[in-house]
Amino acid sequence: MASRYALLVSPSANRVYAAAAPRLTVAELGVLGETALDDRLGDAIVEEIAGVEYVTFAGDLKEDDLAHLANVSTAFALFERVGDDTFRPVPLRRLDCLDDDLLTILKYQGKTQELFTKLLLNVTVLSSCSAGRMLTGRLRVLDPLCGRGTTLNQALMYGWHASGLDVDERDFDAYAAFLPRWLKDKRIKHTAQTSRLRRDGSTLGRRFDVRFATTKEAWAAGDVIRVSTALVDTRRAAEAFKAASFDVVVTDAPYGVQHGSASGGRLQRRPLDLLTEALPGWVRLLKPGGAVGVAVNVRTCPRAEALAALADAGLEPRDTPAYGGFEHRVDQAIVRDLVVGVNAV
Repeated sequence: MASRYALLVSPSANRVYAAAAPRLTVAELGVLGETALDDRLGDAIVEEIAGVEYVTFAGDLKEDDLAHLANVSTAFALFERVGDDTFRPVPLRRLDCLDDDLLTILKYQGKTQELFTKLLLNVTVLSSCSAGRMLTGRLRVLDPLCGRGTTLNQALMYGWHASGLDVDERDFDAYAAFLPRWLKDKRIKHTAQTSRLRRDGSTLGRRFDVRFATTKEAWAAGDVIRVSTALVDTRRAAEAFKAASFDVVVTDAPYGVQHGSASGGRLQRRPLDLLTEALPGWVRLLKPGGAVGVAVNVRTCPRAEALAALADAGLEPRDTPAYGGFEHRVDQAIVRDLVVGVNAV
């Protein structure tokens, strides 16, 4: 007999995102159910219990299934429902291997909401052939429009390797200053260096590289996590990194409004034009079975057109009903959605 569960959604300092979070959690659970959990998860709904909203569902779930639930983007607490009135806490086996202020300490205009960044990363990985390695593998994540590194830092929280591209020199320098300082403050063994990125005898841009380990024992054993960012136009992504080397490409695309605008001309283009021009290079960096996940503003980059751009780049768009539940309002000018495409194996 399937057990019943209630998931308490994490509170968010962002009032608008907090209002959408339960519904987005239902959509994320829908993707989880049809991918890694192989339909062992029943339909989720938002339910008010004793004046508090929970996301409730049923399922005949295994230990690894519960571990996946622990890493749902908004999971604050999980309970098994026993009878009508009893909630039995379920331990959350999170992937997080670093302190969460890695994600929250940086504050700046236009920063992507941390819970949404985690949702976008989760959904993209679950859509890829690496879904089965999410709890055990050290995946490689690329954000080809990485800004000041929110996606990179979420990948690091999971213990995964992270790489990024950005054309804004201020954002590149800000991340290159922040990460080594944070690691030093946390007394985490690491190395960091900035160098010129050269290809075919010419300078393509600058590169920032960090190696670190979560324990001294791991450092001594060479079990390190790697971070690399490049100050390079994303349309030249295939020149900056090795082909077929990333499990997923995850990014929050420019919204086409003066929302978090930065120097470098990145937001002066139509977002769909930039996506269309950059996607072929991103796809070349994907492993077979890898996935691209992109957050878009549907006011300037309609969902259907974004999915068509993924298909034109040779990806297989994911567009089941579960994937259709992520649209939500950010502000008056931005209604955000996410689209995912998978590279053929």
